[in-house]
Amino acid sequence: MVDQRSNRSATAHHADYPRVGLFIDGNWIHDRPTLGEVINPSTEAVLGKVPQATDADLQRALGAAARGYLTWRDTPPKERVRVIAGAVALLHKRKDFIAKVLTLENGKPISHAHAEIDRSLNFYEWEMGQAVRAYGCIVPSAPQMQKLVMRQPIGPVFAATPWNGPMASLSRKISAALAAGCSVILKPAEETPGTACEVVRCFEEAGLPPGVLNLVLGEPAHISSTLIASPVIRMVTFTGSVQVGKHLTQLAAQAMKPALMELGGHAPVLVGESINIAQVAKLAAITKTRAAGQICTSPSRFIVHRRAYPEFVDCFARSLGELRVGDGLDPTVDIGPVANSRRLAAAEALVEDARSRGARVVAGGQRVGSRGFFFAPTLLADVPPEADVMTSEPFCPLAACVPATDLDEALAIANSLPFGLAGYAFTNSLEEAEQITRRLECGMVSINHFDTPDADTPFGGVKQSGIGREGGPSSLDAYLATKTVLQNTARV
Repeated sequence: MVDQRSNRSATAHHADYPRVGLFIDGNWIHDRPTLGEVINPSTEAVLGKVPQATDADLQRALGAAARGYLTWRDTPPKERVRVIAGAVALLHKRKDFIAKVLTLENGKPISHAHAEIDRSLNFYEWEMGQAVRAYGCIVPSAPQMQKLVMRQPIGPVFAATPWNGPMASLSRKISAALAAGCSVILKPAEETPGTACEVVRCFEEAGLPPGVLNLVLGEPAHISSTLIASPVIRMVTFTGSVQVGKHLTQLAAQAMKPALMELGGHAPVLVGESINIAQVAKLAAITKTRAAGQICTSPSRFIVHRRAYPEFVDCFARSLGELRVGDGLDPTVDIGPVANSRRLAAAEALVEDARSRGARVVAGGQRVGSRGFFFAPTLLADVPPEADVMTSEPFCPLAACVPATDLDEALAIANSLPFGLAGYAFTNSLEEAEQITRRLECGMVSINHFDTPDADTPFGGVKQSGIGREGGPSSLDAYLATKTVLQNTARV
């Protein structure tokens, strides 16, 4: 939830932050009751206010999406691409401003905000190519019978996106939905609505027809239950926590609607004994603290070969200690704040729980300063399996290290949880690499690096980490319906 406290010393609107509004049927709406305030997690200053959509607004959004779909569905793919390309050009032009908005409301360093925008633009570029390649096929058949398989847009989409990737998450969804010919009702996180408003504004100015892309804000549970239950919505897509994803999937199932879910993880990192320990530890420190560890693919459980374990822990702790924590607008800062006071309290609780169970705090472990939601990059060693941090996604700049005697033990620890989004491994053994890629239970495996899939490869998890895939050659599949046509060509 956004911060609903009213006793703030800052002004109600930050000069460098856009005015947040609803966008329905091509019109911006600002004069609605305030749900709460958008807070800068670095300073705790008020950036702006979040308007709350009324029930009437939600019904208008549904009606607009239904009409917009009929227009956009019948728009030729090349024309769709032209409009999307116009929006992408505006996003490129306004990248510096959007990056600042993103950093103000999310906290991540400004260089990381720029990187997120660049990554997001790749999604649009990829899906523009996919728009003209949503092929069907003709099936060989008997004389006077024609069998066609067509791919058509599935219909209006409800897309809900999180605060940790304000640009990337929504871009993955709306790029594919719009390329496929669907209309969208977007509900971004109320903590980070400014970035979403700027993206929508670019599509508005690029000439996207009214109703094709709508933006609503408000109480998340009410918006989700209302929109998913409506017969207008044909498909649901969400990025966020496992708990919320399960709830939305149940709502979609009750209405017999397909769901695309990219949910949380608790990524294991298998570290072999023959690697360059100092090099991998330094890379691990940088990756673990990216976005203050608030990424679903963030490496969290470091499972290290017993013979390399002491040196790796020392190098990892030293590398974390060299990183600078501070306001993301400062270009010299490596790590910004966590998103809110709830995440700060959760980080402190994870450290205290692990310490009480016998884990060693070898780096960080505490809040930094008294204003802003800063938490020191933290490393826990010798963490027992029953500690909360070993079973619950930390979503903060906190890493847990445990030793393993061999690869079998390491894989057993890695696969012990009901999550399976991303996994990483560092080894110079081809045999170990082959076993890890085959036996590690996750949707994405990276060997000897921490990169995750870009637009051209599928992104998604197994087990409780989600349903379906975003990106890659099949990126439009979730947004397309398959229709089989059997046509008798004989006269009747």
